[in-house]
Amino acid sequence: MSQLLKKSLKLALVQLASGADKTANLHNARSKVLEAAKQGANLVVLPECFNSPYGTKYFDKYAETLQPSPPTADASPTFHELSKLAKEANVYLVGGSIPERDAADTKKLYNTSLTFSPSGDLIATHRKVHLFDIDIPGKIKFVESEVLSPGNKITIVDLPEYGKIGIAICYDIRFPELATIAARKGAFLLLYPGAFNLTTGALHWELLARARATDNQVYVGLCSPARDMKADYNAWGHSMVVDPNAHVLQQLDENEGVVIQELEAGKIEETRKGIPLYTQRRFDVYPDVSEGGRFKE
Repeated sequence: MSQLLKKSLKLALVQLASGADKTANLHNARSKVLEAAKQGANLVVLPECFNSPYGTKYFDKYAETLQPSPPTADASPTFHELSKLAKEANVYLVGGSIPERDAADTKKLYNTSLTFSPSGDLIATHRKVHLFDIDIPGKIKFVESEVLSPGNKITIVDLPEYGKIGIAICYDIRFPELATIAARKGAFLLLYPGAFNLTTGALHWELLARARATDNQVYVGLCSPARDMKADYNAWGHSMVVDPNAHVLQQLDENEGVVIQELEAGKIEETRKGIPLYTQRRFDVYPDVSEGGRFKE
């Protein structure tokens, strides 16, 4: 079996506190990405809604139009900042997510992640597939579908020097089909920019990261905003990297910070050799979910 991860890679997860000033948020992201690059990162990830506050009442105000691509600087200043930053830092850059306004229907909004190559080219766009509509009595109620529309594709990105990665956003992690499909299509890493809250984070943040790693025997990276208790929405933080054996390799606390973790080539194959799930699946008993679906590669 050829290695899914062709050579070892340094992954950086940047945990930011983002406020009302978009320009300041972009400047903060830039400084942290450049810091990670100086420490040898090859792939850098930003949090969900990193250029704005997180909350349904903010999505419309901070939304940017990404189509047709590339957009103008006025339509999407964040697109151009991320493109320049990826090139300046010479890294693959997963731009967390930003609110996106549909070009054809300006009332329609998405939660969208943009990924750029070290040359500054856009190589992937993921619109959050599963919207965060929950109601835990006495704890938290949040209904993204009040203002957002869902994406309809699974996003798998080829990084030529390293291999394929799967990208999804926050609530998407609770739906194992996306992860299973990406892994069966050859992804060595599943990335989730995500803003879990103090209730769901305490319950399931680490559990879900380790579960997706256990299910698929791949690396998993979760990148959260830093926690701001003065904000309307309090993020859990605790950005983390999990290995194919579901060991937590590194984890931040709730404050701003950067995780830099080397992902080892050969680790996935070693894990799968020890527990050979991939040769033991019973597609005569149940279907192979990776044979269906809509993909962006």
